[in-house]
Amino acid sequence: MIEKTSFFAEPGRRAALPILVLLSLGFIAPLLAVVGFSFMPARTFGLWHEPTLENYETVFSDNTYISLFWSLGLASATVVLLALICYPVAYGLVRVFGRWSTVLTLLFTIPLVVSENIRLYGWVLFFIKGGVLPGTLRTLFGVEMGDFLFTPAAVLFGMVYVYLPFMLFPMTLGIAMVPNQMREAARDLGASRWQVFREVELPLSTPGLMIGSLLTFVLAIGAIAEAKVLGGQRIIPITHDIEIAFTYAQNWPLGAALAVLLMLVVSVLVLIVLRRFDLDQILGKR
Repeated sequence: MIEKTSFFAEPGRRAALPILVLLSLGFIAPLLAVVGFSFMPARTFGLWHEPTLENYETVFSDNTYISLFWSLGLASATVVLLALICYPVAYGLVRVFGRWSTVLTLLFTIPLVVSENIRLYGWVLFFIKGGVLPGTLRTLFGVEMGDFLFTPAAVLFGMVYVYLPFMLFPMTLGIAMVPNQMREAARDLGASRWQVFREVELPLSTPGLMIGSLLTFVLAIGAIAEAKVLGGQRIIPITHDIEIAFTYAQNWPLGAALAVLLMLVVSVLVLIVLRRFDLDQILGKR
């Protein structure tokens, strides 16, 4: 006769119980509350009303979904630009700069201890009409700089600047994981410098590139300060609409519907990427 045992009979499961409770209360429960609110009537503050789809209908009927496209476009462009910028820098930190790598790493890290808003307002003073850059160009070269601030390019610049460390450091780790023996073996077999990079270094550093891209994309799609400070609210990301719905509009169900829509889109995109790249195979687990 097979004895029935409790799920928490094993010591490991009992030890994991506090973590499960913490995750349930701090992560799963708020998500379920947001999903539940998204089906409540507009401008209600309880979960005990008859479910409705009017909030999702409002998102698409009022063209609110356009803000989602702005967020997706800016986040994707940020990832592409950072991948192109950070790979050479990360390669230099690992293979070229030697003892100066620590100093350069600190230079990339120090801005993180300063508030993001303070750094962005610093760029406002740098780019604003009559500011540091336009004033310098006019004084020294007699060149009048066009309007850069409060444009999509300014927002993209701010996102690239803010999220650069989140792409750079995982990419640096990925490049550092490439064994020197692999490159030396490729050179001994007659591979050119470009072939070594294309066939050895780039594939083996893919985990760092992919992790950095996913991390940067998830953070960038939720960006709001860059659009407010550098974009002058001429560009409205979906996070701005969520903030307005939960605060000034006092329409929690609509804000919840926007948040659920954002979570679904991000989750689907991340799952597509994870299915495209086999992490176990890339990391050498099989």
